[in-house]
Amino acid sequence: MALREQTAVTIIRPSRGWAALDLRDLWLYRELVYFLTWRDLKVRYKQTLLGAAWAILQPFLTMVVFTIFFGNFAKVSSEGLPYPVFSYTALLPWGLFAKALNDASRSLVGNSHMLTKIYFPRLILPLASVLSGVVDFGIAFLFLLGMMAYYGIYPTWGILILPVLLLLALVTALGVGLWLSALNVLYRDVGYALPFLTQLWMFVSPIIYSINTVPEQWRLLYALNPMTGVVQGFRWALLGSQTEQLGLILAISSGMALFILISGLFYFRRMERLFADRV
Repeated sequence: MALREQTAVTIIRPSRGWAALDLRDLWLYRELVYFLTWRDLKVRYKQTLLGAAWAILQPFLTMVVFTIFFGNFAKVSSEGLPYPVFSYTALLPWGLFAKALNDASRSLVGNSHMLTKIYFPRLILPLASVLSGVVDFGIAFLFLLGMMAYYGIYPTWGILILPVLLLLALVTALGVGLWLSALNVLYRDVGYALPFLTQLWMFVSPIIYSINTVPEQWRLLYALNPMTGVVQGFRWALLGSQTEQLGLILAISSGMALFILISGLFYFRRMERLFADRV
């Protein structure tokens, strides 16, 4: 009697409790991450007149407003640097973070049709949303280099750590985005509160002002905001801006970013079984 051919069967069950992260699926579905990232890039500038120029216009126009009101009228300290370059250097990583956070937080609700029809690691949706902003950052970064050359400012050797600082901004955005995207499925109030949260976060980060204006006894507490280390690290690497205890500030900001990411991963996995029913 011939032996029947055995077929492997995969049974998909919802995770229970604080499930293991099981990040192997992200590698198995890496092509889907690439596809969703590319889709977001194409949709973003579809049927726009200026196209990718918006990647430069958004931080540039914000920099102009900041320069007029905070640089010229309020005379905010810029550490002896031209205020346009001082503010634009901070707006680059901030713009990447803010966009990644906004897209990641809305990724599950915005792709509800996918969640209810097919299986794939749900973590891919916020991850792809975060990665799509890197292209805009690269375009705006080239404009910053032109501004620096215009003002006679040249990068220091610290530019070598920019990829690490960029990764820190993405890790922070993904970590917070995981929390908010899962909460947004359960409570749509998150979508309404997100613009206010992002605006508030910008003002408690050293975007408009220098970290040196923060009282010294509060700076290490201030560094618990991961974007503090990112922004001040960018200014140090590109403009040579000097800050006391910058290494310690970066270490605290990095540790906080990792804590947010790991806790966000576990919370996201815990709530994942509810997404298809609630979205």
